[in-house]
Amino acid sequence: MVHRAICGSIERFIGILIEHHAGHLPLWLAPVQIVVCTITQEADDYALEVIAAARRRGLRVDGDLRNEKITYKVREHSLAKVPALLVVGKKEATARTVSIRRLGSQDQTPASLEEALGSLAAEALPPDLQRQQQSQAA
Repeated sequence: MVHRAICGSIERFIGILIEHHAGHLPLWLAPVQIVVCTITQEADDYALEVIAAARRRGLRVDGDLRNEKITYKVREHSLAKVPALLVVGKKEATARTVSIRRLGSQDQTPASLEEALGSLAAEALPPDLQRQQQSQAA
C-alpha cells in the first residue's frame, strides 16, 4: 500500500518551489532548459544539429522550427519560462554560432556553438554536482 501523505508532501514542496521562483526556475531545475528557435527555414538543418549536440551534452532541449516570426517565438517561450533560447538564422548557420537569449533579458549574446553549449552544460549541473566537480578539480 502506498501512503498518500508522501505524495502530498512532494506536491506541496513543488508548489512552494514554483511559487518561490515565480516559475522562473534555475537552468538545472527547469523541465525544459533550452529551446532552439529558427529565424528562417534555411536554418532548420543547423537547428537540428544544435539540438542533437545539446542532447549529447545532457541538456533538456526542444526545437521551435515553426514558420512564425521570431518575436512571437521569443514571447511564447518567455511566457513558458524557458531559461535560455538559442536563436539561429542563416547568418548563424554559416558561421556555426548561436545567439543566446536569457529569460528576463532583452540582450542576445552571440557565441560559438561549442562555447555556448559548454557554458550551458556547466550551468545545468545541480549545485551538489558543481561542488563535487570543484572539489575534485582542487
